[in-house]
Amino acid sequence: MDGRVDPARIARVAHALEPDVCCFQEVAENFDSLAGSSGENQAELLESLFTGYSAHFVCAVDVPDGKGGRRSYGNLILSRLPVRRVLRHSLPWPAEDGVPSMPRMAIEAAVQAPWGLVSITTTHLEFYSVRQRAAQVERLRELEAERQLHARAIPIPANTESSSVFQHWPRPTSSILTADFNMPPEDPLYARLLESWRDAWRIAHPGVPHPASFHVHDKEKGVAPYCCDFVFVSEDLAPRVAAVRVDAETQASDHQPVIVEFKP
Repeated sequence: MDGRVDPARIARVAHALEPDVCCFQEVAENFDSLAGSSGENQAELLESLFTGYSAHFVCAVDVPDGKGGRRSYGNLILSRLPVRRVLRHSLPWPAEDGVPSMPRMAIEAAVQAPWGLVSITTTHLEFYSVRQRAAQVERLRELEAERQLHARAIPIPANTESSSVFQHWPRPTSSILTADFNMPPEDPLYARLLESWRDAWRIAHPGVPHPASFHVHDKEKGVAPYCCDFVFVSEDLAPRVAAVRVDAETQASDHQPVIVEFKP
């Protein structure tokens, strides 16, 4: 919040939370036009600062930098748990006159948790357009339904082409969805997501309003702090939600970290 981009400082804050899996949004490479950035490769730097973690990046924005190189911007998953198949999903980007917007992607990693395989997806939904954000929510729900079908599908026999690119890698039923959703809990689209997942905060704190996760320390005139960063879990993971909290103190980002702990 002091206006300086410093991946090492961000990594120190994240490490202090002792995470098994980190989901980052707004990770940039060679974007020196962004405020506070010198064009550093943030995905590469964060990977180097998390020894023992595997890094999985997806860029939603991929454009020339005007100097013969490329600029990219997207989401990153870092995991010290084993990661199996990784999938990258384009989210809808319907054309809309007079509205600033950008392409959006979701990255999905099948992670070997202590209790079994779980799909962890992170994304960043459109801020300026309700229409685009609604389409993106519907696509996330479609992906969840597709995942359930994949989890029940019968794999091809091991003595066929499964040893090549057709090799079967399970896509688990259990799922976690994280994002900067760019909408508050009272938004109808939040309720739409609850048709496919449970909100981990509401499981751990029934009847307690979500604490603010945005505009907590950057007091933008006329904008009250509110929550737009949620962690959703599939129904089977609800009994495993042990604790959920929002770190309201750190000023390492304009969003506050959301931390969810699961029972093994």
